[in-house]
Amino acid sequence: MAELVHEYRGGILENVHPGRICVVNDKGELIHSVGETDTMTYFRSASKPIQALPLIVHGLEKKYDLTEEELTLLASSHSGEPWHLERLLSILEKTGYSEDDLIMLPTYPDNKTARYNLLKASGKPRKLLHNCSGKHIGAMMLEEFLTGQRFDYWKPDSAAQREITAAISYMTRWLVEDIGIGVDGCGVPVFAVPFKNIAISFMGLACPDRIDDEKIRAATEKIVSHMNRHPLMIEGTGSICSLFNGDPNVIAKGGAQGVYAFGLKKERLGFAIKNEDGDETSWPVTIAEILRQLDYDNPDTIAKLDKLAPVTVINDNNTEVGVKRPVFRLID
Repeated sequence: MAELVHEYRGGILENVHPGRICVVNDKGELIHSVGETDTMTYFRSASKPIQALPLIVHGLEKKYDLTEEELTLLASSHSGEPWHLERLLSILEKTGYSEDDLIMLPTYPDNKTARYNLLKASGKPRKLLHNCSGKHIGAMMLEEFLTGQRFDYWKPDSAAQREITAAISYMTRWLVEDIGIGVDGCGVPVFAVPFKNIAISFMGLACPDRIDDEKIRAATEKIVSHMNRHPLMIEGTGSICSLFNGDPNVIAKGGAQGVYAFGLKKERLGFAIKNEDGDETSWPVTIAEILRQLDYDNPDTIAKLDKLAPVTVINDNNTEVGVKRPVFRLID
């Protein structure tokens, strides 16, 4: 198993983060890799921009007069900050849906400040604060459009999930019948394809001219442009997805259990990362090193990634106690 990042404390190796990296060009060809590239891998939440495509294809964002920020939330893993909740409530008002229609259990915000402020005010957990609530609302919109009712949106055999699975198949270039289906943490289907094909799907997001279907191409251009214009809607303050999508040359989305995918538009490349131990804290270290090895020409983005997750390990007393080191080399 390949090793991506080593963490040292006091000069002694304390943690090793094993994983895989895959890079494809705009033809879908593998050009760089670390580790196995064909292993079936769940997208987890990295698939959310693709899951939003069918509702855009059907013009549902226009039907409900969604703002750009509201549409972006349908592809997000938001952190439950006040502006997220405000826009989610606006979407419910426009659609006529109820928060109770969502199938996940109520939760508190992922954002520490928002969670602290809610607890301080004796606020209660709620379904809209779940980081996947936007995706669920989007699937409800799609299910209602297709069937006239929204309540089965989460079932694998529902009309909405069948269309979403078809979109995953189209963007990954992997047959529908060969896609692995599991249950995600929030209760809806989650999709597995060969690891390389995750990178292929983000190449498509970064290079929509490679998409033959005119409607899917237009939907891709819309969701990607919105994610770049409103990166705080994709996750939130101080997060890697919001930071990375703030670079207009990038389209990126992370998922649970160490999955991260992104595309570079000018370079016409798609990337997939999987930390086998499920770690997410080393993502910025890994991504910054990938960009350095490829001589990425936006040093500001690399500097922001370095600041988000410094290679220096600091303890609770703000004392330097160790270092994180990327140890991989991209193989042609």
